[in-house]
Amino acid sequence: MPQLRTHQQLVSAIADAIGQQQTEVRDVLAAVTPGGGKSLLPVIMAAALHKAGRIDRVCWIVPRDSLRQQAEEAFVDPRWREVLGHTLALRAAENGRDLCRGLQGYITTYQAVAAAPDLHLQEFRRHRYLLAVDELHHLPAVFDTDRMAAVEEETAWSRSILPLLENASARLLMSGTLERADGRPILWLPYRAPQGTRKVREIDFKAPGWAVVGYSRRQALAEKAILPVTFGAMDGSASWLDAERTNRWVDALSKAGENTRDALFTALRTGFAQAMLREAYRSCREHRAKRRAELKLPRGRDDAGLGKLLVIAPDQGTARFYLQTLQGWMPKEQAGRMARLAISECRDAQEVVAAFRLRAEPAVLVSVAMAYEGLDAPSITHVACLTHIRSRPWLEQAIARATRVDPHGGPYDRQRALIYHPSDALFEQFRTMVETQQGTRAMVKTRRPQQELPFERSTEREPEIIPLESNATALSFVVVAPGPDFGSHSRDPGELPLTPSAAEHHLRQRIGQLVAAQVIEDEDNNLVAEGPTGYHIYNAVLKRLMKKARSEMTLSELEATVGWLERNRLSDHRHLIADDPQFQWSTRRRGHTIAYGSLSRPGRGKGPTAKRWEG
Repeated sequence: MPQLRTHQQLVSAIADAIGQQQTEVRDVLAAVTPGGGKSLLPVIMAAALHKAGRIDRVCWIVPRDSLRQQAEEAFVDPRWREVLGHTLALRAAENGRDLCRGLQGYITTYQAVAAAPDLHLQEFRRHRYLLAVDELHHLPAVFDTDRMAAVEEETAWSRSILPLLENASARLLMSGTLERADGRPILWLPYRAPQGTRKVREIDFKAPGWAVVGYSRRQALAEKAILPVTFGAMDGSASWLDAERTNRWVDALSKAGENTRDALFTALRTGFAQAMLREAYRSCREHRAKRRAELKLPRGRDDAGLGKLLVIAPDQGTARFYLQTLQGWMPKEQAGRMARLAISECRDAQEVVAAFRLRAEPAVLVSVAMAYEGLDAPSITHVACLTHIRSRPWLEQAIARATRVDPHGGPYDRQRALIYHPSDALFEQFRTMVETQQGTRAMVKTRRPQQELPFERSTEREPEIIPLESNATALSFVVVAPGPDFGSHSRDPGELPLTPSAAEHHLRQRIGQLVAAQVIEDEDNNLVAEGPTGYHIYNAVLKRLMKKARSEMTLSELEATVGWLERNRLSDHRHLIADDPQFQWSTRRRGHTIAYGSLSRPGRGKGPTAKRWEG
């Protein structure tokens, strides 16, 4: 059975103390290095507090939709259920009535809360909630915002989530970094007042009612919870036309100085990027070939534990170009399934990310920001960090995609996390900060305009230049040091049962199949009108019978509906919709004539019907 890590044991002890009313603590701050196992902490705390009767329900807020499934999986993992002795289940909820659907809580996103703040606040006022907020550093403190900031997306998130924090019975606040790229304080965290002439606020780790749990990179490496990182820094030259259409160039990105921004913009869209992609792709392919030989897999067969490549692009247009480039290096019969794209413009982006996490294919994923934060894919061994962003929180999350230990990847000492990146001075500064700073401070001075914060946000205005060409000239490797101490368990997806939202989806599909089967059977026996109207009729009958649409049913209600359909016929209850004006109106719009006595086909009258099916 799996064992709890140091920080997980501490959270468990704190939760037990809260449950037994041995402490006044109600806020737990977990500063866990990316990849160190934050996703189990809400399960640990929820299991203890629910068992002690201190909470009724759990709400887990994540920064993006792609993380909701991972949060569900954390609660249904059978191994941790046995270790923690819990039976809690949370569902990935959309905004709507009955967020929990009969379960012990729900998982939502910052965006969903901001879209319907009153819906979530009313839920918190009706029940005693444990509120878990993931990646808290995305939320700036509300009191620190000015009028311009009040319209920013992140500030809207903070204003919507703040009332939930105020009404929660207990709070678990999690982040891989305790500083924001813009220097602003983070929502809800306790800060000490600035001392003397110092221009920074520091988190007050001794604030009353708070418990702070840290898990640094050094601790995680010592416990073999994450992998050490090797950086592959690629240098190169670049040339471009500036805003005045003057030819500019640098012989080396590492020595570009004040031209770094324009040189990097050029390099990521020209030959340099292709060279770096080629090197990352070659290295990952060789690693996969070596692992395939170790596992004695036949040619053409893919399996877990071979290794994967994540490519982070600077924008969506360039991401498409990267994908085409990568697919051009693959055999045609493999390219479409082995390399995929996950960007917000793609309708199937969430499905692609899920397949990249849980299946042997695809082996290469190209994304912009969707897959960089919180993506739990232990199979990632290589990351091509082809982005201009240089803020520490962003890059820490990006490199952490490769540091998770893969249970199928072989011995720990032989697993690898290799990050390819441009060799610019700003990235080297980031690496130095990771090694020497903990990052718990917030700037006091007034924020500068966004355009004066280069490399901080993916929405930064692009420079008014025309990239001409770039070339890679050198590649060097360095292993990042563990970093200072602060004052995961990897799951096998194949062993996980269905998450609540997945179970709901499958049951709704099953209901649709059963309804459609009855329509076809009854059409063949001349009991129902032809075409889609039959399905429309039977769905209306089912809704009247069950008192609600299946899109609103709880998991147990969906299971009961499946059982009812397996034993009964909807045609026996068609009279229930004879007086339904809404159904009659929608039926007229479809252009069908319905005789409710026999549901006969148009033009066939009400003659004898075929033998009825018995339930």
